[in-house]
Amino acid sequence: MKLVIGNKNYSSWSLRPWLLLRMHGLPFEEIRIPLAQGTTREALAAHTEAGKVPVLHDDELTVWDSLAICEYLSEHYLSGAGWPASCHERAEARSVSAEMHAGFVELRTCMPMNCRASGRSVAISDTLEAEIMRLERIWTLSRERYQHRGPWLFGEFSIADCMFAPVAFRFATYGVKLSPPAEAYRQTLLRSAPMQEWVEQARAEPEVIESAEVGIN
Repeated sequence: MKLVIGNKNYSSWSLRPWLLLRMHGLPFEEIRIPLAQGTTREALAAHTEAGKVPVLHDDELTVWDSLAICEYLSEHYLSGAGWPASCHERAEARSVSAEMHAGFVELRTCMPMNCRASGRSVAISDTLEAEIMRLERIWTLSRERYQHRGPWLFGEFSIADCMFAPVAFRFATYGVKLSPPAEAYRQTLLRSAPMQEWVEQARAEPEVIESAEVGIN
């Protein structure tokens, strides 16, 4: 099994399936393609017609899109354990994951993932503030409801945590203040061994994508 990813410092989409693989100890080969380079398009074309990361190769099968890859891994390798066991909780976890996957455009635009950076500051528009408040609400409600089962969003680790992992890096980079339950969850993500591994390797990357270097005072 091979996972094609972009820069660890910048590629939030790449982080999500990578984290699921690492958290469950599934063996895979990592292929890193630096983004926004002169050779990027040609390198990606060798793996997917979609021209984007991440991409999963499993024997003759190719799966692209972070959520689709996570769904495949859960079904094929984890006997469905990528999601909560309860039907109702799976529906809730899938709902917030899909909301994250499809939404929060202002957050993605104004606060690009840059996990080796800190102390950055950007202007908070009304739209961005509303998205931050919505994320905080999702995290707070889920943690209050499922904290008795464990430290993750739905108690035990799930694909939902993978979907929100890049947000934890974003909030750290741009100094976003959160409610105590939401902050505790953010720290759970940031302190996990795979997330620590990811950011350590991100710091070692030589590439700089200028368009993602925002909020420098």
